[in-house]
Amino acid sequence: MRLGVCHGFGCRFKSELELGMVNGKRLSRIMTAGAASPIAERAAVSKAVRFYEDRAAQVVGVRDHPKSDASQFGKRGQMDCIDESSNTRSLLVYLERRGLLKHHSVDRNVTRGFLIDRRYPHSTAVLRERSGKKWAVDSWYEPAGGPPDILPLSEWTTRGIMGAR
Repeated sequence: MRLGVCHGFGCRFKSELELGMVNGKRLSRIMTAGAASPIAERAAVSKAVRFYEDRAAQVVGVRDHPKSDASQFGKRGQMDCIDESSNTRSLLVYLERRGLLKHHSVDRNVTRGFLIDRRYPHSTAVLRERSGKKWAVDSWYEPAGGPPDILPLSEWTTRGIMGAR
């Protein structure tokens, strides 16, 4: 199966990552190790995102910087939060379609910040636990292959507000 890898900010460039049998088996092993509980599954998702990003960096030929700022706009391999959240969501949908998510489903990406609230817009991929609780899966804060932030969406949405953590 092929997954598109967005980069260059706003998905300006798209490379294709072939997830063949070997990569599929690796992701299956990673996710099977997390099948015991929602907490274990989120830990497995973190490992799967790191594996996917390492593979994506090989395809793109560049390992992106963490928190890429506007100076990186249009550079191949550099990713803003739109690229990161799109890529993460693509992986999560791949895992879901293969039946590898036992305790979560993939929700739509979410954006916080609208400049009028003195925050820059920022997007994340989202998992919904079977209980209904939503979780942000945000890989923008680390370089490619680093552990994504996985935290309650309600907590993620308040980041960057004066007085909030």
